Amino acid sequence: MAELTQNPKVPVKALELIKTPWALIVAILIAVALLDPGNWVEVVTFAGKALAHTGQYILFAVLLLSYLKATGAEVMVARAFEGRETRMIFLAAVFGGLAPFCSCEVIPFIAGLLALGAPLSAVMAFWLSSPLIDPPTLLITAGALGWPFAIGKAVAAVALGLFGGFVVRGLMRSGAFSAPLREYKPASCCGCGPKQDDKPVWGFWQEPDRRQRFRAEFVHNGLFLLKWLALAYVLEALLVNYVPADMIANVVGGEGVMPIVIAALVGMPAYLNSYVAPPLLAGLTEQGMSAGAAMSFMIAGAVSSIPAMAAVWSLVKPRVFATYLGLGVTGAIIAGILFQMT
Repeated sequence: MAELTQNPKVPVKALELIKTPWALIVAILIAVALLDPGNWVEVVTFAGKALAHTGQYILFAVLLLSYLKATGAEVMVARAFEGRETRMIFLAAVFGGLAPFCSCEVIPFIAGLLALGAPLSAVMAFWLSSPLIDPPTLLITAGALGWPFAIGKAVAAVALGLFGGFVVRGLMRSGAFSAPLREYKPASCCGCGPKQDDKPVWGFWQEPDRRQRFRAEFVHNGLFLLKWLALAYVLEALLVNYVPADMIANVVGGEGVMPIVIAALVGMPAYLNSYVAPPLLAGLTEQGMSAGAAMSFMIAGAVSSIPAMAAVWSLVKPRVFATYLGLGVTGAIIAGILFQMT
């Protein structure tokens, strides 16, 4: 009896392991080996080659993100929320794609800015552009879909932020969103967001604490990106091998607005993060998905990803949250149409 009660956390740890992308990868490969053993090598080879190709982008992205976190460069984002409202909206849309925030840090950072009187329009611009692009996402998208698509997504991210920011500004001037905030109580694990009066330390290697943070961020982000991209490429291999190309082409292929609208509406509830989506969309485009539909799907999915929605939902009232989602899907459709035309 004593031996049974000495390690009560073992079942919990086992359950957490089962929920990881690694466990899902193993389960998928075992399923392929059992149900279609003749195709197992092709699935593994496809996923392995794709992951190796993206490895160079992963390494650079992790190094860049670790450097930004070690230097404390994310504090520069606070400067976007100073000055005139129009200037705030422009800077918030741009910095939203550059800030190395995790979803945990965004909440106390934005809560503090809203409490200090930062306009909701600038915050909305930041919220809409932030989940769409960041340095790692840009590189991973380029590796999977090419630089034209990655640059197009970056432009769409800033444009969506500007679109949302100025729409909210107009609504606020007509009397909407007079009291947008919920009552916010920061959790103990998230009370360490960047401060506006901090300054980046570009030569971080001169301070032991910052060197340690660089190492910790490198390991953490490297494993995070590796596991999600490994899962994404395994899913892409399944997509290419088992989903008929004509089915994809019939739903989201071809010209016109309808495939783009369908892609946005499908991408919205898909909840794919920006690291999983590019490889899957690479597979879909090979199967016949149009470029505009791919862009629409990726933008709508990023805006509605669980971390992005949680950051918004935790701080603002339902009508502001609904506006965030509405602006996201509308912007995704517009971006898809414009990208298709280029």
